[in-house]
Amino acid sequence: MATSSDSASLLDYGRNVTNGLGRITEGIMTSGKGSYVEYDDGRKMLDFTCGYGVTSLGHCHPKISKAAADQCMNIVHAQCNIAFHEPYLRLIKKLLPIMPDASLDSFFFWNSGSEAVETALKMARIVTGRQNIICMQGAFHGHTFGAMAVTKSKTIYSKGVAPLMPGVFSIPFPFWHQLGETPDLPESAQVARCLYQLDLLLAQQTAPADTAAIIVEPVLGEGGYVPAPAAFLEGLRAVCDKHGILLIADEVQSGFSRTGKFFAIEYSGVRPDILIMAKGLANGFPLSAVVSRKELTDKLASGSMGGTYAGNAVSCAAACAVVDAMHEENILSQVNERSSELFSALNAIKTAHPAHILDVRGRGLMVAVEFATPAGPGAAHDAVAARDGVAAQMASRVAKKCIERGMLILTTSVYEVVRFLPPLNISATDLKKGAEIFREAVEEVIREG
Repeated sequence: MATSSDSASLLDYGRNVTNGLGRITEGIMTSGKGSYVEYDDGRKMLDFTCGYGVTSLGHCHPKISKAAADQCMNIVHAQCNIAFHEPYLRLIKKLLPIMPDASLDSFFFWNSGSEAVETALKMARIVTGRQNIICMQGAFHGHTFGAMAVTKSKTIYSKGVAPLMPGVFSIPFPFWHQLGETPDLPESAQVARCLYQLDLLLAQQTAPADTAAIIVEPVLGEGGYVPAPAAFLEGLRAVCDKHGILLIADEVQSGFSRTGKFFAIEYSGVRPDILIMAKGLANGFPLSAVVSRKELTDKLASGSMGGTYAGNAVSCAAACAVVDAMHEENILSQVNERSSELFSALNAIKTAHPAHILDVRGRGLMVAVEFATPAGPGAAHDAVAARDGVAAQMASRVAKKCIERGMLILTTSVYEVVRFLPPLNISATDLKKGAEIFREAVEEVIREG
């Protein structure tokens, strides 16, 4: 265990870390167990971030950590272009039965969500022989070049980097903010407007014969934790089927039981042509996957895919243990129970403070609270932006108060949104504790004005 003087000395090297990285806390995180992490100064924090949705089964899950440790004593790096390794193939065997559609039977493992997005875009262009990609306003797909081009959640990710990857077009996601409406706009109306914009796009900007893929998050992540209505995903599927366009479902954040099903797209019953997963797949070990139909991936030339660390043996062994734990510990049942409790607690806070809280939304344990602070983009045109007596910058202020009270939590989107990403196996007691910390933080910010 490092001493305080050791930590102070190490922290001096923080000045050598690129300024492009931001952090929500100071100090050094030294250990984690279950729903908690500890810092070098003795702080013990309830973690409602899961490292941006990664440690979904809690920090240092014993079964998963043991599987990784055991694999380290067999083989660590069996490069995927040289030979198969057992965990890679064993993971495919475990994943096939839980795919949202039986047609998804061809796997490629990468390291990160961004790399998986890059692979999906590359694959779509090769398979279709077309170049253009349609994405969603508010979407986040990653920091690498192609992923950055289809990311439309914040300009910070691509500011000063243009020209970005060409051939990218966007349509509104069925989210009332993006349509200049209020939260009570019927879902059917939101879907109809967005599908109309898709039809216009295909008629005015990118011809269907030039369009390779539509990429969509079944739950909009960085854009505000907005579940995609089933009718919208069904509409996208119909357009793709009509024109031979591939539908890419980005489940990097929403996948692997986060929303109460293994994959969020299962709520709609829609079949994607390409499915992307990462984050919770290996519970902290770097691993992502791109899954498609063998009839499509058979069109790829041998050697066109690869990567030095792609499908690392240790990460795949950890992911195998994750799948086993999901089944053995009835994680989906726990997610749905805890989700009901979390929504109940958050809606009670909304009822108590209707002028300050606009919306409580999400699915499973991917949940958001949006505040009515009049500071969002286009505030002069936003039907709900200007509310008298509402404190400014509520999301970031509430998140900071939560951290001061011992809970890590994140904001998201260009609007005033706090997001909840607790472990999927969090206890009812710790979930209640986190909701209470949030309530206290909200009320303190409201009092401060």
